[in-house]
Amino acid sequence: MILSCGEALIDMLPRTSTQGEACFAPYAGGAVFNTAIALGRLGAPSAFFSGVSNDMLGEILADTLAASKVDTRFLARSDRPTTVAFVKLVNGQATYAFYDEATAGRMLSVDQLPALPDDISTLFLGGISLVNDPAASTYEALQARECATRVTMVDPNIRPGFIAGKEAEYRARIDRMLARADIVKLSDEDLHWLEGQGDLTALARGILARGPKVVFITEGANGARAVTASQDIFVAAQKVTVVDTVGAGDTFNAGVLAALHQAGALTKAGVAALDDATLTAALTLGTRAAAVTVSRAGANPPWANEL
Repeated sequence: MILSCGEALIDMLPRTSTQGEACFAPYAGGAVFNTAIALGRLGAPSAFFSGVSNDMLGEILADTLAASKVDTRFLARSDRPTTVAFVKLVNGQATYAFYDEATAGRMLSVDQLPALPDDISTLFLGGISLVNDPAASTYEALQARECATRVTMVDPNIRPGFIAGKEAEYRARIDRMLARADIVKLSDEDLHWLEGQGDLTALARGILARGPKVVFITEGANGARAVTASQDIFVAAQKVTVVDTVGAGDTFNAGVLAALHQAGALTKAGVAALDDATLTAALTLGTRAAAVTVSRAGANPPWANEL
């Protein structure tokens, strides 16, 4: 089973009312939440861990997970409010305004970490949940506790505007978590933000030198690549009409993990010895699934039968 660990929130997405007025509509979301949903829909054994409120919006989150066949037994429920993010779309690209003070997700603490059963092979971590304490330190502690025996994948999904004023602390945390990870996923923009300008493969190999076994890099509409110490495999993106990009990278992550699960490769040894065919299959499922997500409004990952 793959346990996605990170933020769950309500995205307020821009819409037009029946009277033609600008308005916002609530959708369950969050980068790590979206990956858990996409994994469940793709048929992979998916579970989710996060601080989730008992309020009305928290019930929407829990119900949405269950509807996509995601195991919710690890949710840390509390009476704190739900995080809300208002989304602005410009030419299909999303920017966010977060309302996250004292929320169930933000205030997640180490004493709420679950004991994990043996059937959880893999932890996926990332997103804005790695920015603000106490939650950020809690997720880092979980990875540190489990990384010796379980596969961990990290996608920081960097939002520079969200980390203003705490960049040094954030960079230090991401560096530590990437070094512990078996699998790293970064967009090309994330990679440049972390490592500066340069060739993507060379920059990815700099990250590999710290400890990970494979780095997946998404390159927007061009496609995605997988880089190991000896491999550099690229798969082009499918051409689709883009409605918006909300959840695209999250869906890609799920496709990669689902393909690796299908190949029986989500073990420490398996990730350390990925062959070209397995990496190509992971990139292919990731890009195919993401293409469906960007072709429709909001983070609405595909079910397996849609592929």
